[in-house]
Amino acid sequence: MRRADRLFQIIQVLRRNRKPLTADAIAAELETSKRTIYRDIATLIEQRVPIRGEAGMGYILEKGFDMPPLMLTPDEIEAAVLGASWVVGHADPVLARAAADLMAKIADTVPERLRPFVLEPASRVRPGWNRQPDRIDMARARAHIHEGKKIALCYRDEHGRDSERIIWPIAIGYLEAVRLLAAWCELRKDFRSFRTDRVVDAVYLDEKYPERRDSLRAKWRQSLVWEPPSDA
Repeated sequence: MRRADRLFQIIQVLRRNRKPLTADAIAAELETSKRTIYRDIATLIEQRVPIRGEAGMGYILEKGFDMPPLMLTPDEIEAAVLGASWVVGHADPVLARAAADLMAKIADTVPERLRPFVLEPASRVRPGWNRQPDRIDMARARAHIHEGKKIALCYRDEHGRDSERIIWPIAIGYLEAVRLLAAWCELRKDFRSFRTDRVVDAVYLDEKYPERRDSLRAKWRQSLVWEPPSDA
C-alpha cells in the first residue's frame, strides 16, 4: 500500500471509531507494523489533522475534521455501487433514479484509474423480480418520517378487510419483493408494519406526532417491528 493511501486509511479507521484506538489495533487492520503507524500518525499531526492521543493510550480523530467526501477507496466504490445497484432494482422509482444518479456522479468524480470499479464492478445484484407495486407516495412518506408528521391510512389486510389508521411513521424497510412502513399505530397503541402494496389510501397530515422522533425510534428498535406482519 502506498504511504499516501495508508495515511488516508488511518484517517478512515479513526473516523469510523468513536473510542480511542491503539496503534496495535490500527496496525492489525491495515496489516502493517506498529512503528509505521506511529510514524504515519506523527506525519498526519504535522499536517494539522486533529488526531488526539498518545502511544499506549490510543488515538481519536476529533470532530470537525473536513476531508473531501469523494476520496474513495476501490472497496468503498465497490460497496457504494453494489448498494446503489440494489436500490435501482428494488426501491421505489424516486430512490431508484437517485441511485442511478449517484453512480453516475461517482463515475464522473473519481480518478480515471478508479472508474472501472464503477462501470465494471466485480460485485453484482440480482435484478428485481415479482416486485409488488407501492400504493403510497414513498417520497412523501419519507418526508413525513424526517419531519415527524402523522399519516392517515386506509389499509387492507391480507384477508381483504379495510381499516382506518392514524400512524406515526418511523422507517421504511425495503425487502426483496415488498416494502414495509414501520410506524406507531394510534388504533392499536403499538408498533405495526404496513405493507405499502396494501395501502388503499393515504393522507399526509401536517400534524406532528407528540413524541420525539429519536425517542420513538429507540423504542421501535427494541420491538419486533421487522417480523413479518400477521395482521396489521
